[in-house]
Amino acid sequence: MKLSRECRLACAILLLASLTAARAQSGAGEVSFVNSGASAAQEPFLHGLAQLHNFEYEFAVQDFRKAEAIDPDFAMAYWGEAMTFNHAVWNEQDRPAALAVLNRLGPTLQARLKKAPTEREKDYLRSVEILYGEGTKQARDLAYADAMERLRARYPDDVDAAAFYALALLGTAEGVRDERIYMRAAAVLMPLFYQHPHHPGLAHYLIHSCDDPIHAPLALPAAEAYSRIAPQAAHAQHMTSHIFLALGMWDDVVRANEAAVGVGNRDRAAAGKPPTHCGHYNYWLEYGYLETGQPEKAKRIVAGCREQAAQAGQAAKARDVVDPDDAALLSFIQMQTRYVIDTADWSGEVSQWTIDAGDGPFALFDQAYRNGFSQAQRGDAAAARQSLAAMDALLPRVKALLDRKGVPANEPERLAPAIEREQVEAVALEAEGQLADAAAVAGKAAAAERDLPYAFGPPHPEKPSYELFGEVLMKEGQPSAAEAAFKEAFLRAPNRARSKAGLLGASAAAGSEAIPGKP
Repeated sequence: MKLSRECRLACAILLLASLTAARAQSGAGEVSFVNSGASAAQEPFLHGLAQLHNFEYEFAVQDFRKAEAIDPDFAMAYWGEAMTFNHAVWNEQDRPAALAVLNRLGPTLQARLKKAPTEREKDYLRSVEILYGEGTKQARDLAYADAMERLRARYPDDVDAAAFYALALLGTAEGVRDERIYMRAAAVLMPLFYQHPHHPGLAHYLIHSCDDPIHAPLALPAAEAYSRIAPQAAHAQHMTSHIFLALGMWDDVVRANEAAVGVGNRDRAAAGKPPTHCGHYNYWLEYGYLETGQPEKAKRIVAGCREQAAQAGQAAKARDVVDPDDAALLSFIQMQTRYVIDTADWSGEVSQWTIDAGDGPFALFDQAYRNGFSQAQRGDAAAARQSLAAMDALLPRVKALLDRKGVPANEPERLAPAIEREQVEAVALEAEGQLADAAAVAGKAAAAERDLPYAFGPPHPEKPSYELFGEVLMKEGQPSAAEAAFKEAFLRAPNRARSKAGLLGASAAAGSEAIPGKP
């Protein structure tokens, strides 16, 4: 049957309406994504897509499920929900949960592809099938990155395809910073960020790609923009501070994490949950307060986390945890250690706070590290030696837990405990008056830390080893060598207050002229 010109025009209009270049601008960012979902499902789908780019996975899941409820055959909504279970930068993936989502769309790949009206949507579904397919996670991550590269090439005007390709590249590093991979991702993202300045994924992934002191200047415009792009996303507010911290921009670190904590606790209140005083954003805020000379504000954060960590059951929750962000008890111990070391208040109120660490190896080890460091700095070498013995006894358990968790061999989390052990040995020797031996051990710790991959965020271990090396060298009467050590400390932690003070003191004693921040 031959259609009239008017009918053909009407059909074309209906087809155009069904393949909407849907655009949404909200507190989560602005995204535009051509899709064939029902018009009523566009708002939750696009908000979910923006929150997926923001790593606000819990909220993204809720949005995608709303879109699925409105349009049960909306293939891209199921794709989006499945994507929320892959946390590429964090090297986390819940494959069974993602496959369960895809199986709700259809029991087989072919059944699912039939729900996707366009070849582009089918390509997106094929890519996620590769991500959650057979084989090892590493093999699937590499294959998925290749698939996203092809998708991006096939649809050069699809900004999200490019963004997800860059994120897939970051994921092939398997949670370990690989500068070559990260710069490949940055090369994809940077020109697009300037072309699409309100897209949350482009700014976010560019920050991740440049998250170290050397490359951070490349992402400073993205960091300055991202908080405005997604003002209602707590992770977006915090993420800007990754670049600010890497550049030693302490006031901006404070501002960003105050905003992140505020947005996060607002979201918790909306869900009927109490505010949290522990965790990632609070730890970074504590560090910002310490670096800006506001120890009382930092102390209030530590105190709040202490109350949270002291609640019943927290020690048990931390038993098999290696990341302080995953357990209030570990978070408190980390915050307490940070406060004591950065204020050098070895005998103050915060240093005396105690908490039941249970029998978790990381909690006990971190507690022994702080105790041993503080005891040595107070001059109690015997007590420091007891803490050192406790660390030695716990190291095999720490290693066993890291093995069970599959932490890569070159991850800072795996290598830091041995360095912390050397640091306590060094300060114990110093307390015993053996300065030459102390300097040798501190130098050994510094050399080991220099070989660590850069760990974004506040220094880890909490005491930068080159900073400690410089302090011991100054006490030994070697200001020129100390000056060199403090300059090395600046390379990993630019503009850090204690390293700056040490550098100025060493330079003055050595008779040279140092410019803080320009080692």
